[in-house]
Amino acid sequence: MTSTLTSKGQVTVPKKYRDYLGLRPGAAVGFSLGANGEVIIAAADAPKPGRGKRRLDAVRGTLVTGKTTDELMRLLRSYEVDARDPGLK
Repeated sequence: MTSTLTSKGQVTVPKKYRDYLGLRPGAAVGFSLGANGEVIIAAADAPKPGRGKRRLDAVRGTLVTGKTTDELMRLLRSYEVDARDPGLK
């Protein structure tokens, strides 16, 4: 697959590669040289596996407590200590 270099030095990354790399408009793209002189393109801001925000994505929303949201809020806001306190302090 080929692409033409513009007078500004820009090249269009073909759609199947943009999709594969998860590139969206405005995404940072990294370039490096391979051992045999090939150019390697990669999503520059791709998170490393197991690092950063995505590390918790697998468990987000999976906690099973058997309590309702209201019961958890009462527990977290210590309503049991002072039932009149609406937790607005």
